[in-house]
Amino acid sequence: MELIKKGHSCVRLEKDDRTLVIDPGGFSEPDAALGADVLLVTHEHADHFDEGRLRAAMEANPAAEIYTLRSVAEQIAPAFPGRVHTVGHGDSFTAAGFEVQVHGELHAVIHPDIPRITNVGYLVEAPTGTVFHPGDALTVPERPVETLLMPLHAPWNKFAEVLDYVREVAPTTAYDIHDGLLNDNGFAAYGRMLGTGGPGTGRAEHDRLAPGESVSLG
Repeated sequence: MELIKKGHSCVRLEKDDRTLVIDPGGFSEPDAALGADVLLVTHEHADHFDEGRLRAAMEANPAAEIYTLRSVAEQIAPAFPGRVHTVGHGDSFTAAGFEVQVHGELHAVIHPDIPRITNVGYLVEAPTGTVFHPGDALTVPERPVETLLMPLHAPWNKFAEVLDYVREVAPTTAYDIHDGLLNDNGFAAYGRMLGTGGPGTGRAEHDRLAPGESVSLG
């Protein structure tokens, strides 16, 4: 399986000539969703859910399907009858050859004055174990995670929480996502703190993929 980092919180997973795309939102590339056989969306915020990107991918591939939570499904399902599936915590499904489990229920707290919305994370089986994309939450799945897609920077988190999250999940490798608001100075600072000069991530190796870069999982 090939993991390809796209802009902000979007990633592509490719295996056996099939493609799964998670969270092709408004901060990702305009064509981030194109070519997908399966599209997963974690929640309704615009940096994760962009209806135009999803529509383009669904229209380009009449066999493509979307799996997402109710708040997103209600917005796009009428345009693609039978191709948009509502999922929630505890669900599992197979789509385009990918085995996926759903974990989590709520978006992280941004501020007590801001109502919380729903959010789910997706655990995808990979040749080397599992890949977990938590969306906008620090959800710890109920099974081991080898590759964690780590929300690096957001209005709802701080470095101590991110570091403790990596330690608790204890993946083999943590790759940055949710990094679209950072510049080179921010990447360097986080890299130092999550690297050998920082407090330590437990047994996890931390790495960053720039948009367009990829890594083979297995």
